Amino acid sequence: MTNASMRFRQILAHYPTGVCAVTAMGANGQPVGMTIGSFTSASLDPPLVAFFADKGSTSWSRIEAARNFCVNVLSDRQRDICKTLAARDDDKFQNIAFRLSAFGAPLITGALAQIDCELVDVHDAGDHHIALGRVHDLTLCEDGGPLVFHRGSFGRVAPI
Repeated sequence: MTNASMRFRQILAHYPTGVCAVTAMGANGQPVGMTIGSFTSASLDPPLVAFFADKGSTSWSRIEAARNFCVNVLSDRQRDICKTLAARDDDKFQNIAFRLSAFGAPLITGALAQIDCELVDVHDAGDHHIALGRVHDLTLCEDGGPLVFHRGSFGRVAPI
């Protein structure tokens, strides 16, 4: 990593991000998932969301191939799930409870919200892809606080 890249990362780390898990069913019938901190709504009409996937991610290529995915908004009690899905492992779901959505994507138990989507477009963005998904279903699951990443550490939201 260059000095400019390290400086860029250091400065942007001051902007807190929510933590989500993007999940899908792989072509082999096994669940696949990855942790992301770059998720946003993109359009209300039609309802679209976007996230950024590292081009080097093996999970991303399997999610892209599946075409249907779910964004699971992780709670501040799900740091272990976040770390598990961020690791390079073929069997990430061995200790993660989930059920399948109507569109076939894993819905992680205990997530705050779940956004079930169909991948509609992918754009190049340097060392990442911008994935755009059309929302087919939304579920508010749990009451609680979101998992947040800020300045290299996990945290939670606290009222001022």
